[in-house]
Formats: sequence, C-alpha cells, structure tokens
Amino acid sequence: MRLNTTIQLFDYWNKLRGSEIAPLRSQVEPGDMRHILSSLFMLEATDTGRIVFRLAGTRICDLFGRDLGGSCLSELWAHGHEDLEKTAIGVMEHGIPAMLNATGYSTAGHNVAFEIILLPLRSSEGECDKLLGAITPATAASWLEMVPLQFLALDRSRLLHDKLGLPDGAANSTSSSAKTTQPESLSIAETLRRMVANLIDDESEQDVPFRHYR
Repeated sequence: MRLNTTIQLFDYWNKLRGSEIAPLRSQVEPGDMRHILSSLFMLEATDTGRIVFRLAGTRICDLFGRDLGGSCLSELWAHGHEDLEKTAIGVMEHGIPAMLNATGYSTAGHNVAFEIILLPLRSSEGECDKLLGAITPATAASWLEMVPLQFLALDRSRLLHDKLGLPDGAANSTSSSAKTTQPESLSIAETLRRMVANLIDDESEQDVPFRHYR
C-alpha cells in the first residue's frame, strides 16, 4: 500500500475488527470516512454468484462516467476478467484482504495507475458476505473524471495476510503465490480456496447507513 486513501481505509478497517477476522458491517460509519467517502465502494454477491456494486462513491462513478450501483465488478475490467470475481469471493470466504494494482485506460487513450483494496465485512451470522474497498489513482491527472475510463487492466495482485498478524503456518501457505502479475491473476483465488476457513464468532449488527455514499 502506497496511497493515503488505501492506507487510511485499511487502518480504519483493521482498527474496527480488533481481534476478529473482519469487522461487522454495522461497525462501519460513513461519517468516520467522510474525507475519502467518494473513493469507496461496497461489493456483494448475488444469488447467481456474481459480484456487484452495492454502493459506489461519487468519484468512482465519475471515473467511469456512470452510476455503478448494481453493475458487475467484471464489467470494469478488460475482457470481463471474471477471475476478479473469483478473487472477491475468495476474500469474503476466507476473510483475507487483497490488494490489486491496475492500469485504467480512457476512451481517449489516456492511462493511469490505480490501487484497489478489497476488505471483508461480517454479517450478524458471522459470515464475511460483503467487501469494503477503495479505488485510488496513483497520480493526479487533469483528465480524470472528465474523460471516462473504458476499462481496467490488472497489473499485480497480492494477499495482505502479512498485515493481519496471521500464524506462521497460514502466512507460509500463501507466501509463494501471494504476489502475482496479470498472467497469474488466478493465484489469489486459488490460494484462498486452499486456506483453512477461519472461525468467526457471531455478533449482533444493525443496517449500515451507507445511503450517504451518493
């Protein structure tokens, strides 16, 4: 993680979760993140297994020139990139955040690098069933939010197990494939499927007031 928005969101998420695998959705308060709210999103899985945007900040929608609410995550990526949905599902199933480095290409031929973080959130039943995330450009570009992005291309992806203080055994099981380049973009999903599912304690929750996103 190199960008302030990414770091701030991860630190907030990590503080909320405490000793749990992930925080409850009800613990997330938009007001706590008002200064970066426009760059945040929330993903969820549909009954058909697709990963869609439940919510998307105004800056993210401006980047792509449309409201992303209800859109599939794969729609933003070159060639659909359904593998990104498998990665998102893996992050939810096993509660380990992921970091994606990508390049965004505009309809006018511009390009810019982005950091994208995926952070699991728990329901009251104890399952990680949603993802909180941010998409942040690595550099300021005058054309951003004026010329829509056409698609994102994955450059690199990795698990953030080293940031969670996981036992050595868990860390070692992922160390060889946590850092990848685009041709190996499946490694996160494959790694997550091989990891032992973490135990999650049940806690009560209330609805998250994310209506202030838009």
